[in-house]
Amino acid sequence: MISDVDIQPLVADLFRVRIPAAMAHALNCYLWLGPDGVTVVDTGWADSAPVITRALELVGRRTSDVERIVLSHFHDDHVGSAATVAQWSPSTVVAGRADTPFIRDAEPGPWPTLTAAEQALNPPMPGTVAPPPPCRVDHEAADGDVLDFAGGAVVLHVGGHTPGSIALHLLRLGVLLTGDLVAESRGNVIVGPFNTDRDQSRRSIGRLASTDARIAGFGHGEAVTIDAAQRLAHCTDPLA
Repeated sequence: MISDVDIQPLVADLFRVRIPAAMAHALNCYLWLGPDGVTVVDTGWADSAPVITRALELVGRRTSDVERIVLSHFHDDHVGSAATVAQWSPSTVVAGRADTPFIRDAEPGPWPTLTAAEQALNPPMPGTVAPPPPCRVDHEAADGDVLDFAGGAVVLHVGGHTPGSIALHLLRLGVLLTGDLVAESRGNVIVGPFNTDRDQSRRSIGRLASTDARIAGFGHGEAVTIDAAQRLAHCTDPLA
């Protein structure tokens, strides 16, 4: 039994769940507890389902309560357990349109263009980590789509990290869930590493910074719980 899951409430009914992972800095997924079911945003590695199960137990929900799975992008540390979680209940799986073929495993996804600093981080190379099982995608999300949770979650296409990366703007809550477009490291808000198009990533971050979000939850690192849009506007790129 996993008993030490790190859970942080960001606002009422929205929780950041830390996924233990030696190969990834402070990996996160998110749980929204709606009156009719749970939305899971990202699912960690292929072995992360027990952590999500335990997190649901700790917030008083069950695996059968999952009604929606949103995948911010196709990388293995975010879609790894999606196929498992999708079997728990008659849920809907949502992903960005341009990343959907890679999640369905119809074709391999593009490898990022690494800077010298990123090469020094020793990211997993193709073929060195077992790929996650393919997962169905029921809703190929486009920019501006509104998902029916948290009072209306607006899908923002924020390409750059991957071609089909999406963020979620929970307008009524003043919250952004950015996926890996942005990260937190040592107290700093930074451009997320390992991008397919770094210039596009910077433009996408500028779009997020133009919102009035107070809170931002990232794929990796600690959440920003005050003045998130301003922090995003001053995002740095130490790995460029």
